[in-house]
Order: sequence, then C-alpha cells, then structure tokens
Amino acid sequence: MLSVTILGNNSAVPAFNRHPTSQVVSHDGNNYLVDCGEGTQIQMIKYKIRRGKISHIFISHLHGDHYFGLVGLLNTFGLLSHKQDLHVYGPAPLQQIIELQMGVAETILPYKLYFHTLTKGEELVNDEKIRISCFPTTHRIECYGFLFEEKEGKRKLLIEKVRKLNIPVSFYTSLQNGLDYITPRGQRINNDEVTSAPERGKKYAFCADTKYDENIIPYINGADLVYHETTYLDNMRDKALERFHATTKQAAEIARKANVRKLLIGHFSSKYSTLEQFEQEAREIFANTELAIEGNTYEAH
Repeated sequence: MLSVTILGNNSAVPAFNRHPTSQVVSHDGNNYLVDCGEGTQIQMIKYKIRRGKISHIFISHLHGDHYFGLVGLLNTFGLLSHKQDLHVYGPAPLQQIIELQMGVAETILPYKLYFHTLTKGEELVNDEKIRISCFPTTHRIECYGFLFEEKEGKRKLLIEKVRKLNIPVSFYTSLQNGLDYITPRGQRINNDEVTSAPERGKKYAFCADTKYDENIIPYINGADLVYHETTYLDNMRDKALERFHATTKQAAEIARKANVRKLLIGHFSSKYSTLEQFEQEAREIFANTELAIEGNTYEAH
C-alpha cells in the first residue's frame, strides 16, 4: 500500500493549530519524509510515526517553512542512537547549512548521513519495490516536487487451479514470477492458466510550492493521488502569481488536465482561519478533491 500522512498543511506561519509543510509517504513498511517544517518532530510523536523507519528525507526547497525542523530531527536521531544510514535530498545549499549547524555544536552522529543535491528532474531512488524521482516546479526559488511510483507486484496465484494441477508449493514463487510449470511427464502448464496479472503499481505526486504551471503535468499525469498547494482562495490569483503560489481552482485545473484520480490540497495561508471554502472551490473544477488534514492518512488507489 502506498499512502501519505499529513504532518503539516499550513504555509509560512503556524496558525490555527496548523503547522508548516511536512508529510510522510509510507510503502511496504518504509517511511519517506517529505519536507520538514518547524514542529515536524512533535507531529510525528502525536501521530505515532515510526521515526526508525525513515531512511530517506526529501526537501523541496529552502524556504524555512519546509526545512527548519530538519537539523533538530537529525540531531534527535543521533540522541536516540539511530544506526541506519540516512539519505537527505535537497537543493545544493542544504548540505552546507546543516553541516554548519552540526559543526558549531560539535555534533557527532552515530549514523552515516548522505546528502544528495537536486539540480534537475531525475530518478533518485530505484529499488525492487519503489521508484522515487523529482521534478522542477515554478516557485520564487529553486524548488522540486517528488513522484513516488510503486512497482508492479508479483502475479497472483489462482490457488484452486494450482492445487488441482498438483503444482508443488516449492514452485509457487516461480509462478508468481511468471514462469510456466513443466510437469514430471514433460507437460507444460502455461503461467496464465494458474495465475492472474498483478495489480498496477500506484503513484503519488507531491507538487511542492509552485505557481500555476502546466509544465508539471507530464510528471504527474495519471497519478492516483496528487498533493498540490492552494495557498489562496481563487479571488486572490494576482497575489498568488506575485508570490509564486497557486489558488484552489488553479490546483484543481492541473489535476483535471493531468487526469489524476484524487487531489489533496494544502499549504494554506495563515490569513484563513477555516478551510471549508478551499475544498468547495476546488471541487467546482475537480470533484475528487479533499483537504490535506493534519493527522489524516490518504491512500493512493
């Protein structure tokens, strides 16, 4: 299962019990942290996120509300004797900033910390279960979104047929991998007779901070779940453009044109005490829209 848990859904200033951007993408027992605004650690504790399962952290850009919680989290990992290697991805100055903070405090971490500099849209992680890539967004400073793509699973056994044909249990894994079975008498049993196709891998896209920009559509096209910022209601398009942010209806228009299945909206300006109108406006353009509410987990399906 590919899912995302929202830790922070507000923009620059914490307000109305909303926190700066942070979320955890979960897949097959692994957690991937996306952005780490102020208060992220407290939110992790509150919502019972297993910090020890985090091995990769992705920072979209270097506005403080997206990474000011990072050095504290890295230090906490050290205090808790974290041993697993930790990989941090972000724009070039991030490594210098973190190393300066750690150096001033003479911090020695008990784990290996690897920095990976983002410079363009590219693949970042590719293992047997998931592929993670980044893509540029159009913000006031260098900024990247992230795409999480679950890989297609193994074929499913049609267990009644498998048993009826006396295929040994020791060959089940080979069937799931797509191999035909040859009986002791030399008879071939075609794989598609005893298995069904695996489910399609799911996709989740985090679009980071961005003004309305259709250039991101090829990266997120057909995604099962997309998070897109909606800093402002639609009557503030001019301010959104000036500050390189997006409005409710602009995010919904991107979702509609990208043929995504579900849209999450967040990064709300602290000028708004309530959020109902954000969802209402976005749904006028793209019906399957939900607010990204802190503490909620949303599945890509």
